[in-house]
Amino acid sequence: MARIKIELPESLPFSTEIPLYVEHMNHGNHLDNARLLSLVSEARVRWLKSMGYGELNIEGLGIIVADAALQYLSEAFHGETMVVEIGADDFNKYGCDVVWRMRDKASGRDVARGKHGIVFFDYGVRKIAPAPEGFRRRFPGA
Repeated sequence: MARIKIELPESLPFSTEIPLYVEHMNHGNHLDNARLLSLVSEARVRWLKSMGYGELNIEGLGIIVADAALQYLSEAFHGETMVVEIGADDFNKYGCDVVWRMRDKASGRDVARGKHGIVFFDYGVRKIAPAPEGFRRRFPGA
């Protein structure tokens, strides 16, 4: 079976630090895959907030995560602090990929990388909507 290989831009414009707690670990005493997704969701909220947005208000629209892909590169353990870097890439009419990289702060070890496909959504009429131009303009080449 072919494995997922995620290519990322060399630099991602936003980073945030997230410590790993006991609740983030699984039975193997390393970062649980479901918890990884929730940590990346937290980082995504922080990224949007850094631009003055929220998941329900990006230029008047909300977002919906349409798909997700991730690639593990190494284990992560209780007590480590992860640095999550995020950016946007591969825009289309209704959305883009939110791309991310997670590294251990102390060692620089790559832990995981991935992308979440998002679509913009008008919650007032419950329909997808075109990606807002103001959001697009924040990302060169979008």
